[in-house]
Amino acid sequence: MNIYCRSTLHQIEVAVESIIKIMDGLKEEDLIKRPTPSKHSIGELLSHISLICRADDLIAGGASQEEMDSFYGSKSMHTLAEMRKELQHNFHYLKERVAVWTEEMLLEETSSYWGVTYPRFEWLVEVAAHLYHHRGQLHSMLVHCYGKDPQIPMFE
Repeated sequence: MNIYCRSTLHQIEVAVESIIKIMDGLKEEDLIKRPTPSKHSIGELLSHISLICRADDLIAGGASQEEMDSFYGSKSMHTLAEMRKELQHNFHYLKERVAVWTEEMLLEETSSYWGVTYPRFEWLVEVAAHLYHHRGQLHSMLVHCYGKDPQIPMFE
């Protein structure tokens, strides 16, 4: 595996580990909290976060909107333990996928069902950005809406 993929996966792992630490400080009853009525609850956000490593890889691989709807519809997590397990499983899945990518594969461009085209390596960077984005949302929800500062380092 080249240094760029290894480094990007490391940053994804930092995000995953910090999200798990945030989850470790939550209670099951926190999952139903919804700071904004028309937006995701904490549990819905964590459920989404837990699928990012696999879902974004499927999108990067050219999955259609129907295939993605089916993927999301096949996943149902209701507890912190289920979400934690899914997040870890999907991160390990991504690591195994990236481990076999050749230089040619990293440069291969693929398109999402909504028309965005990136080389495979850029899709990997997008996974990191996506996780960090939602981790920041989760942290802000907990701190600013519920006064629950997780007190964990967000970066190394």
